[in-house]
Amino acid sequence: MTTTQPPSSTATTAAASTPGTCTLVGAGPGDPELLTIKALKAIQSATVLLVDDLVSDAIVAHAAPSARVVYVGKRGGCKSTPQAFIEKLMLTAVREGEQVVRLKGGDPFIFGRGGEEVEHLRAQGVQVRVINGITAGLAGMTALGVPLTHRAHAHGVVFVTGHAKPGAAGTDWRQLAATARDARLTLVIYMGVSGAAHIQQELLSGLDASVPVAIIQNASLPTQRHAVTTLGALHTTIEREQLASPSVIVVGDVLQGLAAAAQEAPAQARTA
Repeated sequence: MTTTQPPSSTATTAAASTPGTCTLVGAGPGDPELLTIKALKAIQSATVLLVDDLVSDAIVAHAAPSARVVYVGKRGGCKSTPQAFIEKLMLTAVREGEQVVRLKGGDPFIFGRGGEEVEHLRAQGVQVRVINGITAGLAGMTALGVPLTHRAHAHGVVFVTGHAKPGAAGTDWRQLAATARDARLTLVIYMGVSGAAHIQQELLSGLDASVPVAIIQNASLPTQRHAVTTLGALHTTIEREQLASPSVIVVGDVLQGLAAAAQEAPAQARTA
């Protein structure tokens, strides 16, 4: 496998005569064993891979040795490859006859801008295939042995971003808190660590401070860390435990058992 610069516009005649393809592949939360079989086959057959920042090296290692790997990192708070440039790279490579895989962390259609990329390519006459990946909000909770829905605790789940598009108002957390309370929903908040203080304050308008919360960093990876707390202590817990992105914040009564176990552990340690 070789890492090169973005594909040039001087493709060979043989490559140009072969119809190019484009596939958006969900790489999952990071553990290569959580890749779907379809995702693995797509990675192995790609001639060009455009790889997100959060995709692990162990997943990229499944690419063919001859594949061109282009890293187009995007991470909140860091210098990122412009979205328009990524879309241009995809389109150029397809037109050069390449088998393009856009390798995205988690699932392409859950906060992965997959929808934007599909719309852009289809507008240019390029059909796009999408292969789902396990999203971090699901993988993180599963790693803790906790469901996102439960007949006794949660009738549904909401995936929501804590990072608004520049210039946009963002999520109405007060409205969401009221809905989650009335409809008994689990909230899974992506990209919410940096705005945790504001999110906490707004959610407390409709949810009790004692509602259990989990913050899960690096879901599914050997470096995974988590903390279990309450909504009223969300921000202070993140600061105390020095939890950072990429993390998901899960709010809801499905965490009651885990929260109770977390409270019992220190008590048992004191009496041991």
